[in-house]
Amino acid sequence: MAQKLAWGRAWHGRSYDLGRMTLADLWRAYLTYPAIQLYGLLAVAAAAYTVATARQWQGPALAVLAVFFIYPMAWFLIHRHILHGRWLYRMKWSASLWKRIHFDHHQDPHLLEVLFGSPANTLPTIALVSMPVGYVIGGWPAAGAALATGLATTCVYEFIHCIQHLNYKPKSRFIQKLKRDHLIHHFHNEDTNLGIVSFTPDRLFGTYFASARDCPKSATVFNLGYDLDEARRYPWVMEVTGSPPRDRPPTAFATSDTGGAAS
Repeated sequence: MAQKLAWGRAWHGRSYDLGRMTLADLWRAYLTYPAIQLYGLLAVAAAAYTVATARQWQGPALAVLAVFFIYPMAWFLIHRHILHGRWLYRMKWSASLWKRIHFDHHQDPHLLEVLFGSPANTLPTIALVSMPVGYVIGGWPAAGAALATGLATTCVYEFIHCIQHLNYKPKSRFIQKLKRDHLIHHFHNEDTNLGIVSFTPDRLFGTYFASARDCPKSATVFNLGYDLDEARRYPWVMEVTGSPPRDRPPTAFATSDTGGAAS
């Protein structure tokens, strides 16, 4: 399958299971994913705008650093209060949005096409997190630098997130640790370890667990609280899905390996 991937067509009508992919397969799929390509092009455009309009480098440089440090906290807050909030599925107009941006990922954590966010949702979020910070620091040139940083950071986050679900043991001990921490979030308790690349906010807010043995097991880790009772009260996600919510992922690699190998 991987050998047949064609640039710009690799994702047409395909489904990818990270539990059955190699690292080479992932690289091919990642680099041909339209959203990743779009993020890269927009990052280059934003950086070019900054270079063309900036009259000094301090503002853009400070904007880059600010976004770099703000991003982990922004992700934590969005992940905890929006993606894991139980209010989006309770409204008909936002139920399908919640299904796409996070519910599907927890229903099957190894399904690559739902791991990536949709640009229609991610790009406004990236801009809102990064550009106001840059503008306050140094006007529009710094806002461009902040946006470029946010887009590039998103690409890094997305790839590491893929590695965390890939049937692969990273060589880097740091990435191994990130993977173990993230798998606790997916296979033990969805309210813990909400970071991707940094778990500092989890440590600050008391949601970090370094070991699955010490983490309380959650009964809603795969359905995020949208169980059969909730589906009867708020049926819109179930209607879009076409089936009741699952308590276990359907893939063969449904059990977490918190030792950092196959997930």
